[in-house]
Amino acid sequence: MFLSCKRGYKHGQQAQFLLVLLLLVGLSACGGGSGSTATPPTIPPVVVAPEPEICVNEIYAVTSASDDGSFEATYPPANAIDGITTPDSRWSSDGVNKELILDLDTTKEVRALTIKWYKGSERTAYFSVATSSDATIQNATWKNVLENAESTGTHSGFELVSLDESNARFIKIIGLANSENTFNSIVEVRVHSCAEATGEFADILPNEVGIDLLDWYLSVPTDDDNSGTSDSIFETELAAGYTNSEYFYASADNGIVMRSPSYGFKTSQNTNYVRVELREMLRRGDRSISTQGVNKNNWVFASASSAGQASAGGVDGDLKVTLAVNKVTTTGEDYQIGRVVIGQIHANDDEPVRLYYRKLPGNDLGSIYFAHESRVQDSDGDNIETYVEMIGSRSNSASNPSDGIALDEKFSYHISVNVNLLTVTISREGKSDLVANYDMSESLYDQDGQYHYFKVGVYHLNNSSDPDEYAQATFYEIKNSHIGYSASE
Repeated sequence: MFLSCKRGYKHGQQAQFLLVLLLLVGLSACGGGSGSTATPPTIPPVVVAPEPEICVNEIYAVTSASDDGSFEATYPPANAIDGITTPDSRWSSDGVNKELILDLDTTKEVRALTIKWYKGSERTAYFSVATSSDATIQNATWKNVLENAESTGTHSGFELVSLDESNARFIKIIGLANSENTFNSIVEVRVHSCAEATGEFADILPNEVGIDLLDWYLSVPTDDDNSGTSDSIFETELAAGYTNSEYFYASADNGIVMRSPSYGFKTSQNTNYVRVELREMLRRGDRSISTQGVNKNNWVFASASSAGQASAGGVDGDLKVTLAVNKVTTTGEDYQIGRVVIGQIHANDDEPVRLYYRKLPGNDLGSIYFAHESRVQDSDGDNIETYVEMIGSRSNSASNPSDGIALDEKFSYHISVNVNLLTVTISREGKSDLVANYDMSESLYDQDGQYHYFKVGVYHLNNSSDPDEYAQATFYEIKNSHIGYSASE
C-alpha cells in the first residue's frame, strides 16, 4: 500500500481516513527524511507499589499505675488497669494537669491507647499524652506524643486514641478536665502496639449508613446508670453519633455492628435474655411523648378503631433491613445454640413476629424462620405461638439447609403489616425472593389499646453458652415506614 502525504489537506473525511490507515500500518507522519523509520516509544517500567505493612496489634500488660496522690479516695489509679469496666471502678482526680502514669515494666513500641472514659457518651474529656523510655519515673525525660486532645463525648465503650509512635516504658495521660467540670476520670485504659488498635473503635457516622438513628433508641447490656437493668441510649444521643466499642460500633464497610454477649444486664427483670437492639421511636426525640401507649410514638393496625388510628403515630408498617449475621453461639442448651432474633414487631406485652436466624455448629449454612405470638391463650393460659419455617429448619438437630445463609453473607428481610396480614420476605442477590404470609385477624392485635413498634438488632436467645461466646450481626440498612407517618414531621 502506498500513501501520499501532503500538507494543507482540505478534505476532513480523507484526512481522517489517512490517519486511520497510518495507525493501522504503524507508519509515522510524513516530513522525515527519505526512508526514515519512526523510533518506537520507550515504555517506562511498571513500578509495583510495596505491600503496606500490616501491624499485628498487641495489647501490652500494664504492671502498675500511679498519680501524684490527688486521686479521690475511692477511685485510685489502680482502678484504671484492673480489667473491670463498670463505672465504679475508675481513676478520678480533680484539677487541671492531673497525671495518670502507666508502667509497662519494659520498653515497648507504643502507637495507641484505648480509653473508656467515665461518662464518655455524656461529656468531652480534655487531655494530652507523653511517654518516656527511661528506667525510672524520677527525672524522666518525657516526649509529647499527643497534645490538647479531646474525647468525642459520644463513646460509652473504649475510644481509640492514636499517638505519635514512640518507644516507651512509661505513659503519662495528662488530664485537662472535661466539658462539665474539672474532674479527670478514666474507667479503663489499654496500651496498644498498632495505631489502629483492633479496628473496632471507629465512630459511627449516621449520614454514611442507610439508617436514620433518630427513629430508634438502643439497649446495651451495661448498667452505667446503676439502675439494675441495661442502659438505654435515646434517640438524640444515638443520632448524635453514640458508639460503644464492645457492643455498637461502625464496621469497615459502612455498616453498624451490634454484638451481644450471652450474659449481661437485661432490659427488665422479666426477660431471660441479653440483647443489643434498636427499638422504634416515632416521636424522634420528643420526650413529651411517652414511649408506651397508643400515641405518636407507636403505630396500630389498619384494622384498629378509627379513634386508635387517629391517636397513633402511624398505621400498618413496613420494615426493610439489610444485614449479615457474623457470629452465633456454638455451646449451651440444645434448643438455644446458634439462634438469634434479628427483627421483631413488639406489642404492649406480646410479639406479633420474631424473625430468627439459626446456624448449628455442624452446619455451614443457617436457617430463617419466624414466630407469631397470638394474644389468644391455650388451656394452660399461655399465648398460642405458631412457627413458620422459610429457609431450612428450626430443629435442634437440623441438617445443613441446602439453600441456607452463611455467616457474613449479606441478605435482606422485609416485614410488612397490611390490615391483619403479616408478610415476611427474604431477599438475596441472585436468588428469588422467599415470601411467607400469616393471617393475624384472629390474634386480637386490632383491639383498642394495642400498640406496636419494630425492633431490630441482636436479641440473643442463649443464656446457657460458655461465658466468652456472643452473637453479632452487621446492619447496612434499616428503613421503617407507616401510613400517616413522616420522619420529617
